[in-house]
Amino acid sequence: MSQFDSEIEPQSDLGKVAVLMGGSSAEREVSLMSGAGVLQALRARGVDAHAFDPAHNDLAELHHGGYDRCFIALHGRHGEDGTVQGALELLGIPYTGSGVMASSIGMDKIMTKRLWRAEGLPTPDWRLVADADETVQALQALGAPMIVKPAREGSTIGLTKITDAAQCAAAYALASRYDPEVLCEQFIEGDETTCPVLGEGDSAYALPVIRIVAPQGNYDYEHKYFTDDTQYHCPSGLPEAEERQIQRLVVQAFRSLGCRGWARADIMIRASDRQPFLLEINTSPGMTGHSLVPMSARSAGINYEDLCLRLLAGATLDTPLSAALNNHASAASGDAP
Repeated sequence: MSQFDSEIEPQSDLGKVAVLMGGSSAEREVSLMSGAGVLQALRARGVDAHAFDPAHNDLAELHHGGYDRCFIALHGRHGEDGTVQGALELLGIPYTGSGVMASSIGMDKIMTKRLWRAEGLPTPDWRLVADADETVQALQALGAPMIVKPAREGSTIGLTKITDAAQCAAAYALASRYDPEVLCEQFIEGDETTCPVLGEGDSAYALPVIRIVAPQGNYDYEHKYFTDDTQYHCPSGLPEAEERQIQRLVVQAFRSLGCRGWARADIMIRASDRQPFLLEINTSPGMTGHSLVPMSARSAGINYEDLCLRLLAGATLDTPLSAALNNHASAASGDAP
């Protein structure tokens, strides 16, 4: 019996479900793959689930279509950043994952790092830069190698690892294509790991850690989703004490942002002293064939369909008042809620 095993609502009680996928972010392609997997899993368990792409459909159609809850399989902007979550709050439709504030903070790597640093949680040093010259200054302050990336993108989109000042202009230009806020981050040499968290508040807990070994240490967009060259070790093969330390750290990180439902935090373990550093948190993690939350869940004895069903059953709103007001407005207008 795993920590995950708990009472799941009968599928018939989950109502009509929209699996939100696609969207308009730079991660649209990955989101479509995630959504297709979730949709198939829910339907296999008898859930009345339907694909819904916010890039092609107005979110108001969720209310008029009689949807009871949403599984958010969107990634990146307008899906993972609190915007869709806010719209669903106004519509009064429960949804999976974190609420508006936690989603918004989690998507913004700079705000996340500021909060973690304030909470005393370890994260690499960083600088927010506005142009190529400031990128050079950041490299002088942080040292080489250094990571340059958009502050509010995922899947390593727009990311460059640089080793000298001559690379700064191109790295800044690439990152700024995706976000006017560009983050320069100290590179931590060592083991790359990631760890999912499930639950909420005091009941939140970590799944097994995954250790990632990418070709030449280059865990980029292509190696994440479209090749089989990257090695994923789960069990991680780390000493048990290190595994437990990382699990405790990611739960602290999850709780500090007010996350709920699920998330996945990325951690580097510094080779010189085995100190773990939090890089970022994903509040709407991937659910593709290469995705890491399902991989970790399998290691804990949780299959993909059970994971999807459990996450859906936990769909909620930031406040029940949203649903109450929505139902009241529907009754007043003569619409069925």
